[in-house]
Amino acid sequence: MKAEERWHARFRASRMSLPSWARLAPSRSIYRSNVTGTWEVYAWDRATGATRQVTDRPRGTVHAAIDPTGQWIYWFADTEGEEVGVWQRQPFNGGPDEPAAPDLAPGQPTGIALSATGVTAISLAGDGVFTIHLVSKGQPSRLLYEHAEACWVADMSLDGEVVAINHGEYGDFRHPALRVVRQSGEVVGELHDGPGKGVAGLTFAPVPGDHRMLALHERRNRSEPLVWDPETGEQREIWLRDSGDLTASWYHDGRGLLLRRDDRARTYLHRYDLAGGGLFPIETPLGVIEDATPRPGGYVEYSWSSASRPPVIRSTNGQVVLNAGGPPAPPSVPVEDLDVDGPGGRIHALVSRPENAVAPYPAVFLLHGGPSKHDRDSFSPEVAAWVDAGFAVVRVNYRGSTGYGSQWRDALYGEVGHIELADVAAVRQYVVDRGIVDPGRLILAGTAWGGYLTLLGLGTQPGLWAAGIAAVPIACHRTSYEDETGSLRAHHRALFGGSPDEQPERYAASSAITYVDQVKSPVLILSGENDLRCPLRQINKYVTQLAEHGREHEVYTYDAVRESLVVAERLAQTTLQLEFARKHVNGR
Repeated sequence: MKAEERWHARFRASRMSLPSWARLAPSRSIYRSNVTGTWEVYAWDRATGATRQVTDRPRGTVHAAIDPTGQWIYWFADTEGEEVGVWQRQPFNGGPDEPAAPDLAPGQPTGIALSATGVTAISLAGDGVFTIHLVSKGQPSRLLYEHAEACWVADMSLDGEVVAINHGEYGDFRHPALRVVRQSGEVVGELHDGPGKGVAGLTFAPVPGDHRMLALHERRNRSEPLVWDPETGEQREIWLRDSGDLTASWYHDGRGLLLRRDDRARTYLHRYDLAGGGLFPIETPLGVIEDATPRPGGYVEYSWSSASRPPVIRSTNGQVVLNAGGPPAPPSVPVEDLDVDGPGGRIHALVSRPENAVAPYPAVFLLHGGPSKHDRDSFSPEVAAWVDAGFAVVRVNYRGSTGYGSQWRDALYGEVGHIELADVAAVRQYVVDRGIVDPGRLILAGTAWGGYLTLLGLGTQPGLWAAGIAAVPIACHRTSYEDETGSLRAHHRALFGGSPDEQPERYAASSAITYVDQVKSPVLILSGENDLRCPLRQINKYVTQLAEHGREHEVYTYDAVRESLVVAERLAQTTLQLEFARKHVNGR
């Protein structure tokens, strides 16, 4: 298979999410798949083996949930892919859609929690206000919570009596507090660990009448689970000697926890016995587990991949859970780990080398979004496409990335953007000094926050990069703040220590548009016309100034938000990026 056919086949290969199942009807599950060429929601009856497509929308569907009884499937319907809309629901066995909350105005989805009693908690953001409403069929919705600072519903107990809310009332959206309330709004309990120490609720125990809450805290400079009884105040912290950030989920009987540990771009699973305190490793292949869930019977289903091997839904009982259908994606190359001494500490980076080529390679530094995310040893059609085109791919888990403790993640305060790029520059120097990459043929690229860093890097490090590719970037933080959603404004305030009016110097110093006159390299910018996260107006301002300064640039806009859920659109964008790269940097 030729290189172009191979990378096209990776994008076109069917993929699916890990099936989630109804807590009181384990045979009923839902998942998302792109088997039709667009990511949509599917129902799966494990008892009969039957699957059916639930949603069918031109731009795909992102959010979905199944109620604990397995009777209803909920999904979020935005109108033009701009992430503003309403929740719909449909019977598990099929039938017409109906609004989950007919009297609620459209908003940005910030969470949904479903009980076994028919009561639903829906959280939305809109018009600078965050709300959580309780919804029951045939009754008017009831306002449970409202605040100007960001919040999202974490979960509702199976019996519907209590609701868990993650909120930023204390002014720091990035380090939330956790509150549990009754349907009346009466506060049952709250966890708030103070500045720089977030507590985020996950789920209530999956047992009727059990109101224990599984949460994550940051009391020891990393994410770790705890079990909290909001009615008694009792807390039980789960601590591991192993490094890495942790998350957790309940076993079906509430007697144990499945721990998922992210460490140095790989994932590891453990079972924790709440009764005896025993910790048991769960054997899985080396790579990345995107999601995992225990099933009745004690085994675990998980979605696994590695940089060289495409995703598969596996079970610890030795079986493949469900195939997405169609031919599998062709494999790619494994990653190589790098540890680089940087200005703020040891930096972990990943390198993917092209096959049948000799170093020093042309290379693309592919910067992840977030910034509170991290690159991992997982399968990526985008990375594989660059490798097939003859480029080495360098990915840097710069300061601000998750997976390396809270201090590393929170290190951006005060010099946002410049701190990340200092780490990128250190890794660049490392791979140049060792002859891995050609310093004259390096591309800086990324999406969302990675796109922002690309534009900022082209302006502040103009001699380091031969070209840049920025997808849905933030070019001007002040203008973006004016046009973006309320939750992202809260994120901006937490990151910069206030609003643009309160911290104008910080916003300006960290904005790519401030340095547009220093850009020397050609740049390709991709933007979504309906994107409320990286709004189009601020990108247009940057492009206008690029043109005024006579800088070489190309712009591609598409009628969707952020990374498209449509396979054909992702193929088109990747093709455009590779053609731009070949034009300015010789690859294969």
